[in-house]
Amino acid sequence: MTDTIPAHPDLKAGRLGLTLVLVSVVAFSTAGLFTKGVAAAPWDIIFWRGVFAAGFTVVWIAARGRSAENFQGMGWSGLAAAVVGALGTAAFITAFKLTSVAHVALIYALSPLLAALSAWAWIGERLTRRLLVACLLALAGAAVMVGGSLVGTSPVGAGLPGLALGGDALALCMALAMALLMVIYRRYPKTPAAGPAALSSLLLLPPALMLGAPFALNLGDIAILSAFGLVFALASVTLAEGAKRLPSGQTAMLSTLETPLAPLLAFFVLAEIPTRASLIGGTLILIAILISTKHKRRQRPSPASA
Repeated sequence: MTDTIPAHPDLKAGRLGLTLVLVSVVAFSTAGLFTKGVAAAPWDIIFWRGVFAAGFTVVWIAARGRSAENFQGMGWSGLAAAVVGALGTAAFITAFKLTSVAHVALIYALSPLLAALSAWAWIGERLTRRLLVACLLALAGAAVMVGGSLVGTSPVGAGLPGLALGGDALALCMALAMALLMVIYRRYPKTPAAGPAALSSLLLLPPALMLGAPFALNLGDIAILSAFGLVFALASVTLAEGAKRLPSGQTAMLSTLETPLAPLLAFFVLAEIPTRASLIGGTLILIAILISTKHKRRQRPSPASA
C-alpha cells in the first residue's frame, strides 16, 4: 500500500506564486501594444489607463467584500507601494513612446539583480549561487541586446540618440520601481495588493490632467485604453500577490519573461522586427529564467528508513 505524501505548504504557496507571476508577465507584456496602438500622448494614455484600471480594481475589491482590508488596512507599506507603482507606471508608458518595445523590455531584465540586491540589503534575503548566476546571465542577455541596438529602433527614437537615451533612462526607472515594489511586498506580505494598485492609478490622474489633454481623444482610442486599464489591473494584482509567495529575486527573474515575450508580440502585431542581437539576448534570458526556477526535489524516504 502506497501512502500519499501531502504537498508541503511552502511548495503549494510557491506554485501559486509562480502561476500568479506568470499571469502578470503575460498581461504586462501587452503594454507596448496598447501604448503604441493609439496615437495619444503618454500622459493622455496614463490618464485613461489609470481611470479604467482604478475603476476595475475598485469594483473587484467591492465584489469580494474586501474594501476595508484593501484601503483602511493598507498601512504605510501599501502607501509606499502605491507611490512606487505610480512612478514606475509613468516611466514605463512614456518609455514606449521614445524607443522600441524590445528596448524597454530588455532594460526591464535588470530588475532581477536590482530586486535581489535590494532584498539582501534591506531584509537580509539570502543570495543563492544559482540566483546570482541566473541574474548575471540575464544581464549578459540584456547587454547583447543593447549592444545590437545602440540607437533606439522606434519610429520616434530611430536616428535620434537623445530621445532613445531618454527612453532607456525611463525604462531603467521602471525597472528600479518594479524591483522595489517586489521587495516591499516580500518584506510586508500582509500588505494588500489591489488597494495600492488602484491608488497608484489614482495618484497619476491629477498630473495627467495638467500635463495632457485626455478629453481630446476619440472614442476608439478611449475604448482601447479601457482594455489597457483592465489588463493592467489584472497584472498589478497578480504580480503583488505572487511576490508575497516567492523570493524577491525569483519574482523579478520570472518577470523577465516579458523581455522576449513583449518583442515577440510587437513583431506579430506592430511589425517591429527584432534584431539578431535581440534574439540572442532573449534566448540567454530564457535560459536564465529556467536556471532560477529549477528547484532541487526533496528526496523521498527510502523503504529501509520508513
